[in-house]
Amino acid sequence: MGLAARDLRGTTVSETRTVVEEFYRRLDNGETNRLGELFADEIEWDIYGAEEVPWTGRRTTRQQAVEFFATLPDHLQPEDFAVLHLLVEGTEAVALGTMRHIVKATGKTFSSPFAFHFTVADGKITRYVTFEDSLALARAFEAV
Repeated sequence: MGLAARDLRGTTVSETRTVVEEFYRRLDNGETNRLGELFADEIEWDIYGAEEVPWTGRRTTRQQAVEFFATLPDHLQPEDFAVLHLLVEGTEAVALGTMRHIVKATGKTFSSPFAFHFTVADGKITRYVTFEDSLALARAFEAV
């Protein structure tokens, strides 16, 4: 198998796609308690944005990822979430889409395009980086 189909860590494009698709399947079905199973013990996780937004920042462990998904519903009421494209190359995947949520603390709507960058190695998510309209989110939280 050539380098285009398998990267140096041994994860194939189809394995990466399968893990990320399973992540979104569980998220879509409300199985957030099972999302942690898809993450490696040690992770590189970044969500950029205002400090006043409860979930922004860096995380480095599976347990921190589990806690993130457990507390997110305390802050947001989802209205719409759509992955429009999933781009995969080797261990890397990028999900592009749109989302709309109501911030429970303020009642304000947050709407944004997004890009979620995943790295998958040995069947586990090792990197999760979020790109979203952090200014719109901060405004919905009345942080700015």
